[in-house]
Amino acid sequence: MQGVIKSYDPGTGDGIILCDTDLAEYDLANGALEGSVFRMLRQGQRVIFQLDERGNATTVRLGSEVDMGTPGYEPSVDTDLSGFSPVEAPPA
Repeated sequence: MQGVIKSYDPGTGDGIILCDTDLAEYDLANGALEGSVFRMLRQGQRVIFQLDERGNATTVRLGSEVDMGTPGYEPSVDTDLSGFSPVEAPPA
């Protein structure tokens, strides 16, 4: 499932995800961030998640517009960056 973080309390780990498809709200399950890249979440952050047997959001992963198939955010066809040089600092 896909959604956005509606709220998150880093002190308690409590949070709510708003599902993209039906705007349903799902509470974060205990340990929903374990094994993920997240240490905390911010309001409006896009995520991919699953529901546990209790209907709580779990297995929260980073979501992006491309990953979620959002219209207008198509993957780039040309991903070869070999012709680009690193950005240089301006002269002092």
